[in-house]
Amino acid sequence: MKVRQIGAALAATALALTASACGSSGGAGGGGDTMKVGIKFDQPGLGLKVGSDYKGLDVDVAKYVAKELGKTPEFIQAPSAQRETLLSTGQVTLIFATYSITDKRKESVSFAGPYFIAGQDLLVRADNSDITGPDSLAGKKLCSVTGSTSAQKIKDKVPGVNLQEFGTYSECVAALDAGTIDALTTDNTILAGFAAQEQYKGKLKVVGNTFSEERYGVGLKKGDKALCEQVNAALKKMVDSGEWQKAVDANLGPAGFKPGAGNPPAADACS
Repeated sequence: MKVRQIGAALAATALALTASACGSSGGAGGGGDTMKVGIKFDQPGLGLKVGSDYKGLDVDVAKYVAKELGKTPEFIQAPSAQRETLLSTGQVTLIFATYSITDKRKESVSFAGPYFIAGQDLLVRADNSDITGPDSLAGKKLCSVTGSTSAQKIKDKVPGVNLQEFGTYSECVAALDAGTIDALTTDNTILAGFAAQEQYKGKLKVVGNTFSEERYGVGLKKGDKALCEQVNAALKKMVDSGEWQKAVDANLGPAGFKPGAGNPPAADACS
């Protein structure tokens, strides 16, 4: 009898483990119906958390892609300096966070896309006529975000600039508005979103002199080619259906921003 009881218990345990394993297999991006997706929480027009809601182009593209993968996105904050760690440790499956595709980043993560092409620019106070581009930044107090490609490019391009790196772009914008810094640099999409915010209308302006090409990709765990190809297929469908253009118009149109050359971009081959 005891042998039978032990055998039954072992069988029940095995059945439970099998059921658990089956339940954890949810297709693209991991188990269950949800997918953890990294976005920015402080970028108007791109990735902005308002109460319990999320708005912006990155958010809309993430929702579309997740739906095509049969998932509901659970949004996680992904500051610039933490994006690679969030992916490598499995805290998120995908990242849509103005994540520029670079060779250096490809060493530690993989990218689907790009899904948008932006350009680096400068945000200054509306009454500032001295700063017209990177060549006029020597000796100026410039803000960017730790871990961003924008900060590194300015260091390389203008050695004489007084670069101050903050944790978020919203901190830089507040410092610019307060007059403690002279300019903020990052992608023109991000800058336009901040300039269009109600509290900054008429106070801040985008210089309008881009000096880089930023290809926004979808970050994913290094080497996950299958997921990369699924995301690329979803992005192509979004463009072909017209939903990509609708998302761009809804999120960046109010700031008077128009996508530059190369938009909408074709996705790179997955590797």
